Amino acid sequence: MKTNIKNLVAATLISASIHLSAQTEARKTSIGLISLDTKEIAIEPTSMGNMVRTELEKLDTFSVVDRYDILQYLEKSQKTVNICFGKQCLVEVGRELKCDKMISGSVEKQGKFILFTYRLINVNTAELERTYVHEFLFIPEEIQNMIKVSLAEMFNKPYDKNLMNKLSKRFELANSTNTPDVDVLNLAGPRMGFTSFSGELLRIVKGKKSDGGFDLYPMMFQFGYQFEKQYLNEGKIQALFEFIPMITGLDQGYILPSVSVLHGLRSNVSGWEFAFGPSFNITKIGKGYYDENDNWHLNSEWGKNPENAGKANPYETKERMDSRGNYKLESYFVIAAGKTFKSGRLNIPVNAFVIPGRYGWRFGVSFGFNGKNR
Repeated sequence: MKTNIKNLVAATLISASIHLSAQTEARKTSIGLISLDTKEIAIEPTSMGNMVRTELEKLDTFSVVDRYDILQYLEKSQKTVNICFGKQCLVEVGRELKCDKMISGSVEKQGKFILFTYRLINVNTAELERTYVHEFLFIPEEIQNMIKVSLAEMFNKPYDKNLMNKLSKRFELANSTNTPDVDVLNLAGPRMGFTSFSGELLRIVKGKKSDGGFDLYPMMFQFGYQFEKQYLNEGKIQALFEFIPMITGLDQGYILPSVSVLHGLRSNVSGWEFAFGPSFNITKIGKGYYDENDNWHLNSEWGKNPENAGKANPYETKERMDSRGNYKLESYFVIAAGKTFKSGRLNIPVNAFVIPGRYGWRFGVSFGFNGKNR
């Protein structure tokens, strides 16, 4: 009987000990924060303190004292938020609010950097427990992210090391995080220019209509509009799609529609860009052949010649542009490059392009204008 009582008492004590231990482990360390001193930063100490308090709560490590409780105490004790940065003041406030720890520090501009300093004070011992210092690039727009990664690093929590590098290292590759002040060029707007031809295409364009030519001057005006969509912007460089419908030949009585869909890279700083992609247009195409004298004929002409009666056409049949043919959708490949000139907020893009082909190359220049950034 005595043995059973002893076992029961021992089990009860062990259970109570485990329960008490679990309660102790479950209790989070309480931490208080009044504000952070700021120098040459366009954020007030109280606002900076609120930003840090928010990120401390996200760590889910501490029981963060509510800011209204702290403000209420400061009002009663007639202490000023913006001067309670020293250890003595922080310990006094921490003891009154029954905090385990108090955190303070400063955020200040130093040249091209923002220096973050945190001080963690143990209220019970009145000792400085930990100090954290980190130098970030001067990117005021990213201060919230700086607070996030710096607190995580200070308290040994997981954080985005890639983001830390972008915010800290001067020679990290340019991107939208560490170069937020770089305007993103948006060059959507009207386009106009001229296109010309080479090789056999030049001969067809200049040729007589009776021979399948178009009887045109081999430099044609074109105009249209460029639509574009940036799908990647990393600071100084952007990648984009360009959609450009154009009409060519109105100056010579023709309406020749085309659409180009280009994929390009553009520098937001220098304005240089490079693009390539398919182009589609509708033109008249005829089926025919070249004779021994290199003269072009439609297939239908062979049977109309009495001398060819009963003879098979020995010449190779081909397709090419012909003013006597039928309209057909044709595809080409465009390679373009250019530069944007700026005058205030006015953008003037100037581009040159080439369209290689079996029967000759097309090439030309175009320019446009707009007043857009981003």
